[in-house]
Amino acid sequence: MKKKTKGIIMFAFLGGIMVTSGVVIAIPGLDPDGESENDITMTGTPEDNFPDAQRGQFCGSGEAKSNAYVTEYQIPTPCTQPLGITTSGDGSVWFAQANTGKVAKFNPNDESFVEFENPQWPPNGRSMMWGLDYSPDGTLWYTDEAFDSIWKFSIQDETYQRLQYPSEGDSLPQRLEVTGSQIIVNDFTGNKLTILDPTQSDEGLVSISIPSEVTSAVTADFTVDSQNNVWYTNWVFQQNGVLVKFDHDEFLKSGQVRDNSFSEAFLLPPQLLTPNGAVADADDNIWLADTSSSFIFKFDTKDETFTQYTTSVPPQVTFGNYSGIIKSPISRPYWIDLTSDDKLVFNEQTGNRLGLLDIKTESLVEYNIPSKNPFWGDCGDDPNCGLAQVFDFTISGDKIWFTEWVENNIGVVDTSIPLPFEIELSSSSLTLNPGESQKITYSIVPKSNDEIFPVFLNLADPQDFITLTPTQKYSDIFKLESEPKSIEITITASDSAVSGTYKVLVGAQTEDVAISKYITLEITD
Repeated sequence: MKKKTKGIIMFAFLGGIMVTSGVVIAIPGLDPDGESENDITMTGTPEDNFPDAQRGQFCGSGEAKSNAYVTEYQIPTPCTQPLGITTSGDGSVWFAQANTGKVAKFNPNDESFVEFENPQWPPNGRSMMWGLDYSPDGTLWYTDEAFDSIWKFSIQDETYQRLQYPSEGDSLPQRLEVTGSQIIVNDFTGNKLTILDPTQSDEGLVSISIPSEVTSAVTADFTVDSQNNVWYTNWVFQQNGVLVKFDHDEFLKSGQVRDNSFSEAFLLPPQLLTPNGAVADADDNIWLADTSSSFIFKFDTKDETFTQYTTSVPPQVTFGNYSGIIKSPISRPYWIDLTSDDKLVFNEQTGNRLGLLDIKTESLVEYNIPSKNPFWGDCGDDPNCGLAQVFDFTISGDKIWFTEWVENNIGVVDTSIPLPFEIELSSSSLTLNPGESQKITYSIVPKSNDEIFPVFLNLADPQDFITLTPTQKYSDIFKLESEPKSIEITITASDSAVSGTYKVLVGAQTEDVAISKYITLEITD
């Protein structure tokens, strides 16, 4: 297998480390103690793939941590770089290790790990294994971008099989989903969607490829709706893109080489720059996560319109701003999925959070990840600052399991744990003309008689021409007692406001969780 580094390059592109986007990281190889960037102390562990000066950044900066809603577990082997994650039918948690080529199993009952040696993995091999899924026949399938491979792991036999990914030229097999009798993979840099038949011929995987609707573009994540249509995005970074609906059933019936009669493309809105995650809800609306911003977008497939939702502003402890140059921090939603009761789950990469958006009530809960790696923020000497790089998650009942790529941990959010308060709106919608303002109130309602401290206001607007301002002076930190706390804010649309429908976010947060609701704002001509 030929070693390649395109996955690390694409991580730099997609992973939110561009200074111009408002997040600064430590530069790999720069060590405050003056060590040579090439010094390697051999340990006989996966740490040996990194110089000593980079091990804090890529192998972990501390022990596993927990808070009221999140529990982390440290992987016994150091520096495995866990990435893709899924669960099997018996409730076991499985994840792929980017720095070892192995899959590993975590048993939630006794909190034990088993790592399965991969004899086919080359020495010192590294690969970003973005996609991992479980098949009911007892196998795991996962992508391997470095060696253009699809791997099959038999849980019963504990054996690996490497299958060559069907590629032409530059390819990056990324997300993977087992759906029915097929496996779907997006080829990010190869700019196509690939549908694989797990039944292998003598030549390897049987596959069909769906080429891009946009030339010189990438093909990002995909989702399958209730009618078996496959939806995915083709886009050029910070330029343009489309959301594609591909009629898979009609394509299979035709028995012909694919042509445009089987697909329909919808132009993405200009503010949607980097759509990565995609999922269809129960009503076949398509939700997209924009990694260049703090936005989630809903595409209504009935009226073919997009609606933009914002996340909370990342807590300063995630980006630090030690140097003072970060003016507009963003959360970078990455992948997105759906619970069985139609709630969206998404990872906020530079917010160091997992978000849970209730589609029906338009409420948002964002769970803070306790671990933080200071090498991934503008943290100065603060060791309790930075990002754990939560790059993948999987939903299992009321649990959300996730991996921390640079902290060598997996973790779980328990969404069944009661929240400390809820948000009640005086009005869920309002209309403004450009240049107008309007006051609204909302209440922070405690769920118990226990005092909650500290509590912070949580206000987020989706556009620069919309501002949310408390109408009285609130302390940055306050105590929530047994009675509801009423908050009055002024929502203003500037003279340059563009007409449209916007979702503004109001609520409150503690050190562990942010709880908010959306207000629908109509700006008219």
